[in-house]
Amino acid sequence: MAERTELTTATSAGANERPVSPAVDIFEDAGGITLLADMPGVSKDRLDVKLDGDTLSVEGRVELDMPSDMRALWAEVSVPRFRRTFTLSRELDTGRIEANLKDGLLTLRVPKQAHAQPRRIEVSSA
Repeated sequence: MAERTELTTATSAGANERPVSPAVDIFEDAGGITLLADMPGVSKDRLDVKLDGDTLSVEGRVELDMPSDMRALWAEVSVPRFRRTFTLSRELDTGRIEANLKDGLLTLRVPKQAHAQPRRIEVSSA
């Protein structure tokens, strides 16, 4: 029995694949919330963080490096596309969201609005 091998043109990485939901840890403190999303292999230019009303969306695509003078004839490596969506509380100040990407870890800091943060009330003696 002869083995038949055909070379086909590789499709763009991840073109027909469903997005992967990245692992996320969420922490809350008195000043707001911090989201930590694992997005290994995603670079800053392939990361998209959007806010639409109270919906925060995170999407990132992994890009494999290919020498410019070569093209893939066969690729068995799956290149993921990450996507996750969150609904934010009205207590959060969405105008002051900060985002940082380092070593595949996306950190989003969403502070609470001033009226939602705890405050100390001074007591006077009458």
